[in-house]
Amino acid sequence: MSDALAPSTLVRMTGNPDLAVAASPPSAVGGSRVQWEQIPETVRAGIEDRLGSRVVSAASQPGGFSPGSADRVVLADGRRAFVKAVGTEVNPDSPAIHRQEIVVTTALPDAGFAPRLLGSYDDGTWVALAFDDVDGRSPRMPWTDEDLTRCLTALAEMAERLSPSPLPDVPRLVDAVASGFSRWDTLLEDVPADLDPWAVARLPELAALGRTSLDVMDGDALVHSDVRADNLLLTADRVVVVDWPWASRGAAWVDSLTLVLNAAVFGDHDPEGLLARTPVLAAVDPDAVTATVAGLAGYFSWQGRQPARPEMPTIRAFQLAQADSCLRWLRVRLDGAPW
Repeated sequence: MSDALAPSTLVRMTGNPDLAVAASPPSAVGGSRVQWEQIPETVRAGIEDRLGSRVVSAASQPGGFSPGSADRVVLADGRRAFVKAVGTEVNPDSPAIHRQEIVVTTALPDAGFAPRLLGSYDDGTWVALAFDDVDGRSPRMPWTDEDLTRCLTALAEMAERLSPSPLPDVPRLVDAVASGFSRWDTLLEDVPADLDPWAVARLPELAALGRTSLDVMDGDALVHSDVRADNLLLTADRVVVVDWPWASRGAAWVDSLTLVLNAAVFGDHDPEGLLARTPVLAAVDPDAVTATVAGLAGYFSWQGRQPARPEMPTIRAFQLAQADSCLRWLRVRLDGAPW
């Protein structure tokens, strides 16, 4: 797995070691983004060529952990687009992530739950994607019941539409996260001095649950694998899921579970109550949910203690906050503690 990326939740289940969610709003955390003017002139010209018009203004968008650019642009012909670009000098791993997103978004069915790809640029060093500019807003932070209901309903509909996966060649989710979700075994060998005492006392059990998660998350649905607040846009009549490089084949309920975790972190929503009111999750074997939360807890607990990333200065604290929420949820499920 690379350390090139981003966070809530599952990437983050998909092989991105930097999956995470924090206790502050998405706009308050993230990487140091490249601005439109900092993109090499030849790359900007290539993007404009793909769009068929010159960019006359660009507004950088906050949120997320990619150090690359993310701009809502206005074109000389009046059209609008969303453009993101990154080069190897910004981050050596990020261009490959953009290339994978090109593959996925090109093949996604046009069902309204993902933005339409307008064009892409790749010169071997810089990679850029241009999408329809979605006229929507991020979910309100902290999460509101209204926005949660809309997004959970939309994810259930998306899961049904993408089962079985229309992209048979994407990675299996369990293969992508195998090493990350086994991190309790790593922590058993060298227990961090600051690890939650509750987790220390149950390390063998948590390690076994983490290994079990690799069985229960398997499936034939196409899952986004990184659903969190800053990857969702709410329009007047739909919910749009953005940033698809980590798409993989897994259990159809995975994306809904990660959104529940996101709501627990950003708003202190009781995850057990959200599970009960979400049909796609209420139908899941409770042991599968527990194992998956344990796998995430181990991943975040280990990853958040890795060396700092200067280009993503908040990522480690972000991951440790996510670990804390997962461990709190596990206490509820394993010990019957109140949320």
